[in-house]
Amino acid sequence: MSLESVRVHFKQWNRENDIMEFNRSSATVELAAEAIGTAPGRIAKTLSFRGEEDAAILIVAAGDAKIDNKKFKETFGFKARMLTPEEVLKQTGHAIGGVCPFGLKNDLKVFLDVSLKGYTTVFPACGSPNSAIELTIDELEHYSSASGWVDACKGWEEADAKDEGALAL
Repeated sequence: MSLESVRVHFKQWNRENDIMEFNRSSATVELAAEAIGTAPGRIAKTLSFRGEEDAAILIVAAGDAKIDNKKFKETFGFKARMLTPEEVLKQTGHAIGGVCPFGLKNDLKVFLDVSLKGYTTVFPACGSPNSAIELTIDELEHYSSASGWVDACKGWEEADAKDEGALAL
């Protein structure tokens, strides 16, 4: 059902047929990078956090990035607390491994992390643990109705210009 809600979401831009489905799991950054044949940084992972008044917030970040608790608190004004798998499903309509900022069950705030900006295209999941779509950074921002860009991560490396899909920095 979750993949179907994402297909419906992309139908408004005639992009529903661009969703890739794999014969194997792409539920983790490593598995997705392997299934697609790309660098882990190009996997746009969606992280779910408790926001204010129990409404979740989503942060889409490069696959090789990790949340920096200090930056998160400076940005949002409260401590980063990830949702449980049950809460993620309840808030987004997507199970862990397929969480994405598209076709959401609830109207949630989506933020894009600057760790994505080093890439021309990235691959977010599409609601199932074996799907993805290739999007430009501008498309990701548009299709996710992102509330804005944040710098809330650490551990990611600037995209290497020799990586496919990376911008020369």
